[in-house]
Amino acid sequence: MLEPEKILFFKQTRKNIIGLGICLILFITGIVIPGNIGLYLNLSGLMIVIGGTLGATFLGYQMNRIEILLKVLKTSYGSETIAPGEVVKILVKLSVRRRLKGVLALQADEDETTIAFLKQAIGLLVDGCSKEQLKDTLSAEMYFFRMRRDETIRVLQTMADVAPCFGLVGSVVGIIGMLAGVGDPVIVMKTVPLALTATMYGLVFANFLFFPFEAKIRERTVKELFLQKIITEGILAIADELHPRLLGRKLNSFLTPSDRHRYFVSLKKPKKEIQVKTLRDTA
Repeated sequence: MLEPEKILFFKQTRKNIIGLGICLILFITGIVIPGNIGLYLNLSGLMIVIGGTLGATFLGYQMNRIEILLKVLKTSYGSETIAPGEVVKILVKLSVRRRLKGVLALQADEDETTIAFLKQAIGLLVDGCSKEQLKDTLSAEMYFFRMRRDETIRVLQTMADVAPCFGLVGSVVGIIGMLAGVGDPVIVMKTVPLALTATMYGLVFANFLFFPFEAKIRERTVKELFLQKIITEGILAIADELHPRLLGRKLNSFLTPSDRHRYFVSLKKPKKEIQVKTLRDTA
């Protein structure tokens, strides 16, 4: 069976796809209604816009930065971040384990967790780092994570900026062809639409692809930084040996009231799970 978070992700993705489909239908219908759709097809202009945009991007950024951009886009659209309430549950469980079995018992959770930032934080805690060392290390990780994402977003910003410019280049090329046949009204009437379509391509690529991709990565980055902030506060509280119930109350302040009710954390279940696991290990 699918986990609840995966089911929620699929439902949200399906809604996005349905909404995107409706918008595409409206967009294409708006183009078709005026008349001949062939007027909007300009292979020369399309090649100028795509080639110029990619060429400018390759000149401005190293190839590994572009590869990172593709990976980030794949992750942003291919998977959802874990819910903040689930992270709170995990941290409360860690606090209970630390209270019952000591800090070394967290090593098992370090191996099991799939959240890279949380795994690193648990490792630092098990290694005996002080609270200040924990705070400095995790804060540095968050800071440079944000810097790396900002560098990735800048690639999309560059592409969104230059695409309309190369659209104008394509239009100029079309206008030159139009002026070359200025003595023939038939040639002029045929080349005027071609001269303008390149500008349209540049605007469509910038506003229908590059800016939305940038917004998606920004949204994903904000979510991941939010989770990292929760994890940092939770790990620091565990290092201070804060009572699990107080830890739960503190971390719940990060959640909306509806999520606090949905992800209500009871200490009975984590304690029972740890006790059962202890009995199995000693059997």
